[in-house]
Amino acid sequence: MSSLAELNQADQAAFTAALGHLFEHSPWVAAGTWSKRPFRDAAHLHAELCATMQHAAPERQLALIQAHPDLAGRLARQNQLTRESTNEQATAGLNRLSDAELAEFQTLNDRYRAKFGFPFIICARLNAKDAILAAMRARLPNPPAAERAAALAEIEKIAWLRLNDILTPD
Repeated sequence: MSSLAELNQADQAAFTAALGHLFEHSPWVAAGTWSKRPFRDAAHLHAELCATMQHAAPERQLALIQAHPDLAGRLARQNQLTRESTNEQATAGLNRLSDAELAEFQTLNDRYRAKFGFPFIICARLNAKDAILAAMRARLPNPPAAERAAALAEIEKIAWLRLNDILTPD
């Protein structure tokens, strides 16, 4: 847990250590945002983090998207997700799927990844399993550019919730 005042005073290493997990396995987002201090509030900090992500090279954005796990995928079943991803998927009920639901997730994950080259991303904490399945079906016909933009928009939502989990009042 960190306060905004502490983050504004932190050196780059401490800032990155505190916020590096907000963007799945991509501490470069926090490291690249450090120089934009001071931040007025959580919304300003989040906006700057997202700007760093949005202005990154397309290859870096793709690596960030690809760093996310499949929803209800192999890593989840093997308990190899980050603590944050484990909690987020559990919030959506993805740890309590019937065999039929798990099979549908696997099929949709495979089809999505085959078409787009990255996992389906949605802010699981803001959706239940049925809504996630519906979104997977609805987004599968989209063109690649639309899905890349959708993935980055969902990553912004995930980062906002994770940021609010760790910020303490000044």
